[in-house]
Amino acid sequence: MSETEAPLLEVIGVSKSFPGVVALDDVSFTVRRGEIVGLIGENGAGKSTLMRILGGIHPPDKGRIRVDGRDVAIRSVADSIALGIAFIHQELNVLDNLDVAGNVYLGREPVKAGPLRLIDRAAIHRKTRTYLGRLGLDVPSDTPLSALSLAQQQMVEIAKALSLDARLIIMDEPTSSLTLSETERLLSVTEDLRRQGVSVIYISHRLAEVERIADRVVVLRDGKRAGEMDRSEVTHDRMISLMVGRDLERFYAGQETRPTSDGLTITGLRTLRYPNHSVSLEVRKGEIVGLAGLVGAGRSELARAIFGADPRLAGTISWRGEKLPIRSPQDAIRRGIFLVPEDRRATGLIVDMLIRENVTLPELSRFAAGGLLQPFRERSAAADVCRRLGVKAPSIEVAVANLSGGNQQKVVLAKWLALGPKALIFDEPTRGIDVGAKAEIYHLMRGLAEEGVAILMISSDMEEVLGVSDRVAVMHEGSLSGVLPRAECTEQAIMRLAVGGSVGGAK
Repeated sequence: MSETEAPLLEVIGVSKSFPGVVALDDVSFTVRRGEIVGLIGENGAGKSTLMRILGGIHPPDKGRIRVDGRDVAIRSVADSIALGIAFIHQELNVLDNLDVAGNVYLGREPVKAGPLRLIDRAAIHRKTRTYLGRLGLDVPSDTPLSALSLAQQQMVEIAKALSLDARLIIMDEPTSSLTLSETERLLSVTEDLRRQGVSVIYISHRLAEVERIADRVVVLRDGKRAGEMDRSEVTHDRMISLMVGRDLERFYAGQETRPTSDGLTITGLRTLRYPNHSVSLEVRKGEIVGLAGLVGAGRSELARAIFGADPRLAGTISWRGEKLPIRSPQDAIRRGIFLVPEDRRATGLIVDMLIRENVTLPELSRFAAGGLLQPFRERSAAADVCRRLGVKAPSIEVAVANLSGGNQQKVVLAKWLALGPKALIFDEPTRGIDVGAKAEIYHLMRGLAEEGVAILMISSDMEEVLGVSDRVAVMHEGSLSGVLPRAECTEQAIMRLAVGGSVGGAK
């Protein structure tokens, strides 16, 4: 872009308030043509409100938006689309009962000439193939969307954006549910879009991705612009410092535990997903074992089988040498083996219930006398554990749905801490959680390990796996391909095992 050419997008002094909350306060930033701008901030920093303003969902209370150097009014989604702005949301907006072309041109299908105005299917598929080619997505345009992976469905969303002649694509947490290889593909496509002259606002809590691809990074904190960094200034520590307003010392809480030689032992476990492959693994008291692997490797299935949520076809689960007859989650809970699931809202919490009710739900009998629930005992226990975990809420009588992602995760953890865990399995413990809350979760995990809890952590975030784990076990297609001691944990070694290779020294 020449020095005199106006930016593609200018946000100038935009403010937005809701009852009791100032969501945005005098925020300004620009996006140039063919530029990737990283937009980061903790949950509640104002990112979502700003995107809703650009998308025509909310009007700003104050400030201006300029496109191509002229003031514009974005009063609706249609206005946003007409200006060349498109969104790729974390929750994909696709219909899996249609094929790829049907999704790309949904609601905008070209029609044939004539009185009947029939949909021109040939034109839809021809145009769709053009956009799939730009993205390097090698699937037929008539493929049912249900047959595609999550990453491929995301590419279909991007193809739809390109078909709208989008000049600015806003990507909101685009890799939160992708594997490492799929993430790499999406980042490459994003860089290709930049070379094609498309601008991107890239919103992510995964700072390593932002550091890799962003030309500039804009930071929001408490509804205000906290700073901006050119590419040469972007570092992980600098981004964290601007996001939270302070340096986060010992972000991953360090590996300071002294694991003992016994704890949770998995021997020859076979799952329904991979009936011909068995897994044997030990998680000692006082250590955090990271469980890495590509999506589909069988990690979540292993966790659910250990917890008794899924049946196991073979194998034993032992605690300090004693075999545990775990056939259901109730069996696991009685023996102190707990699972913090990947989808906390769907399977870890009842979000319409109160914090107190969620915390005490797993074992209400502990708070009853004579068969009747004792509310004061329930409130006392819930308040104590929420205070210990630093759950940020007006009171424990607030619905979980009203909490941030990080605080919802703390409530999941609170209900297990109230029962005194021996072993905890975390499945994607910080997915969708901002950087400040991540640091708190990591410190909580390390504190539990120091108290002697055995922790198995499943994560697709390589930075998290390397930063938190005392050892890393890697799965490939239902089998354990290796276990790496901390001294041998590198991204290359983990990825080699994840694709079925071997690493010298793995044990």
